[in-house]
Amino acid sequence: MNAPRLAFLGIGLMGRPMAIRLAEAGLALNAWNRTHEKAEALRASGARPCAGLPDAVRGAGIVISMLQDGPTVGAVIDAALPALQPDTLWIDMSSTRQDEALDFAARLHARGCRFVDAPVSGGVLGAEAGTLAIMAGGAPEDFAQAEPVLRALGTPVRVGPVGSGQVAKLCNQLIVGATINVVAEALLLAQAAGADPAAVREAIRGGFAGSRVLEVHGQRMLERNFVPGGQVKTQLKDQRNILAAAEGAGVTLPVTELVTRHYATIVGDLPQADHAAALIGLERLNPGKRVGDAPDRLPGAET
Repeated sequence: MNAPRLAFLGIGLMGRPMAIRLAEAGLALNAWNRTHEKAEALRASGARPCAGLPDAVRGAGIVISMLQDGPTVGAVIDAALPALQPDTLWIDMSSTRQDEALDFAARLHARGCRFVDAPVSGGVLGAEAGTLAIMAGGAPEDFAQAEPVLRALGTPVRVGPVGSGQVAKLCNQLIVGATINVVAEALLLAQAAGADPAAVREAIRGGFAGSRVLEVHGQRMLERNFVPGGQVKTQLKDQRNILAAAEGAGVTLPVTELVTRHYATIVGDLPQADHAAALIGLERLNPGKRVGDAPDRLPGAET
C-alpha cells in the first residue's frame, strides 16, 4: 500500500489492535501513547514507538487519533500542532460530539492542515479482525486520501462534511445502546416466565428480532461475560453526546433518555464492564430474577 508515514495516537482498548493492523499491513507507523509502555509493546508488530508526541507526528503525512473523549482529542491536537507539517491530514477515530469535531477541524485548518472525523463501530473484535464500520466526515478529496489507509481497518463510508462522521456514530450508538437494553429485557423475561433464555434467543435469531446485538451481546448475557468489548462508561458518554446532538437539532428522543438514565445507574460500580452489563442493572430492578446461574465475569477478574 502506497501511503505516507502515519502517526497513531492512543494505544488503548481499541487503538492497540487498530495500530497493529496498520503496522502489519506494511505501513510506516509511529505509535504514541501517554503511557509509553503501551506504545513500546507495538514494536514487535513493526511500529516505531515514540516517547514524545512531537516526535510521533513530526514528518507524518497522516495522523490518526483514537482517544478517550473530545477534551482529550483537543488537548492532544493543541500539543501536536507546533510539530505538524503543512497539509497534514488528521483523522480522528475517537467518539466525540459533532461540535467538537468542527472545532478540531478549525484548529487544524488555521495551521494549514486538514481533518476527517472517522469514528468506528465493531468493538475490539472488529478492530482485531479489520472489520470495523468506519463513518467518515470530511471533504471528498480528504476522504479519498484517507480511504486506502482506513481500508486496513474496515469499511469506510463518507457520510458528509466534517462532523457528519460523529453524527453517524451517535446514530449507531443510539441503536446499539437501546437494543442491548431490549435484548436484556427479553432474556430476563424469558428466564422469569419459565422459558429457556438460550433457546428463546436461538428461536428468534432468524426473525425480525435478529440482530448483531442479539448475536454478540445476547450471548455475552447468557454467559454472563462482561469483560469488554465496549465499556459502560463509554456507552454512557455516547448516550450523553446523543442527547446533546438531539438538543442541538431540536428533537426529543424519549427512548434514548431512558437508556441513558439506565446506564447512569451502573456506571458508578461497573464503569469498565462491557455495555452488556445493562443486564445487571435490569436485574437490580428485579430482585431475585437473574439470567442463568453462571458467575459474572467482570474486568479485572478474567480467568
